[in-house]
Amino acid sequence: MKFRHRHPDEPEINLIPFIDVLLVVLIFLMLSTTFARHTALQINLPQAGGAPPKEFPLEVVVAVGSDGRYAVGGAPLTGTVDVAALERALREASRGRQEVQVVVAADALAAHQRVMNVLDAARAAGLARVAFAAQQTPAP
Repeated sequence: MKFRHRHPDEPEINLIPFIDVLLVVLIFLMLSTTFARHTALQINLPQAGGAPPKEFPLEVVVAVGSDGRYAVGGAPLTGTVDVAALERALREASRGRQEVQVVVAADALAAHQRVMNVLDAARAAGLARVAFAAQQTPAP
């Protein structure tokens, strides 16, 4: 009699439970992640009361540091920055769209002239919507 050697079945990896577990972990991470806006400059925003601002879909954040440095859309501006340089950076960041809102995130100790330079540059770039970023005052 001739017996054949039976080869055991090769183990099969079932990927469906693995994919299910990965999707659950992905959903958990998406729901538990907090989204914060980080700017290129370390700024200390002033405090203000009032209702929290509405989210605006098209916005360019201009950060003004206490030492006079600027960052437009998260990219720091180098060299001597004047109103014309800010205007060029705002035009580039807005990509020619007039409905873009400019959010001025100025440090509490930033010089008033630096903030006025941002407002002048926004006006020269044709961006009429301007808002100021501030921290929410703690509730008493």
